Amino acid sequence: MSEKKVGVIGLGKYLPENRLTNADLEKIVDTTDEWITGRTGIKERRIARDDEATSDMAVRAARKALENAKLEPKDIDLIIVATITPDMFFPATACIVQNKLGIKNIPAFDISVACSGFIYGFAIANQFIKSGAYKHVLVIAAEKMSSVTDWKDRGTCVLMGDGAGAAILGEVAEGGILSVYLGADGSKGDLLNMPAGGSRLPASISTVEGRLHFLKMQGNELFRHAVKIMAEAAFKAAEPLGLKGNDVSLVIPHQANVRILNAVAKRMGIDPKKKLYLNIDKYGNMSAASSAVALAEAVEEGRVKKGDIILLDAFGAGLTWGALLIKW
Repeated sequence: MSEKKVGVIGLGKYLPENRLTNADLEKIVDTTDEWITGRTGIKERRIARDDEATSDMAVRAARKALENAKLEPKDIDLIIVATITPDMFFPATACIVQNKLGIKNIPAFDISVACSGFIYGFAIANQFIKSGAYKHVLVIAAEKMSSVTDWKDRGTCVLMGDGAGAAILGEVAEGGILSVYLGADGSKGDLLNMPAGGSRLPASISTVEGRLHFLKMQGNELFRHAVKIMAEAAFKAAEPLGLKGNDVSLVIPHQANVRILNAVAKRMGIDPKKKLYLNIDKYGNMSAASSAVALAEAVEEGRVKKGDIILLDAFGAGLTWGALLIKW
């Protein structure tokens, strides 16, 4: 009996209506559109309403994915939500999403691997479906990064945006996930983190006054690791299949920084103008949601066709990383 093939049977996305442009940021912090665009490739980003939580965006994306897959909420057997900006520490945002979708008595859990979350979610779903445990798995990547952004820190506030993307995975007749490679290095966790709010530094007057409930980033060091690790992850995912850069139809990377992504493309030996999918100019860095929204948009725009081999490649806090090859 041949092994089950697992692929994407539905995609959806949600982006808040509010656009925060570089011109808007010029009024908030000491920066310029030229500086932001030249160093990151970002022109604007979406910002969720104050009353709009991560679960709200996740549900909107999930409903779109269900519609795209022509499925009902009752057809879902498992919900995985990738986020570092949950509605609250507990219960899991996935459980809140389950309730809002009106689904009863199925497992639901969150994963916290930052920007690599969508790929980690795919890897988990792939194994559950292949094992026969579940038929349809809903993987959502949703982030309200504006809620952990320090709007006084010009080095980070220009980068982040909000949004959500969702995919429904299930058994497919042909194609599907070909290879997955995941990794992590906890020794470099201090390069990108949010120091306070957990058991190490519970919320207090001093942590709030010290602005320790916002993300902190060592940008230059992170850049160096990102280029090396994202390229290596792509090669590790392709190696078992004997694939080279030219065999990949489209690379959909985590939308972190256009300079990082162009450097990764160079290491992979691919033409970024032809094979690199970018939407960072419109949305900035949405952490886990970046890859999910980019995949949904690439399919919407016709950049992904049946038979294409697609590479998802991400790197984030942890440090974590992952690469996934899928035949559409």
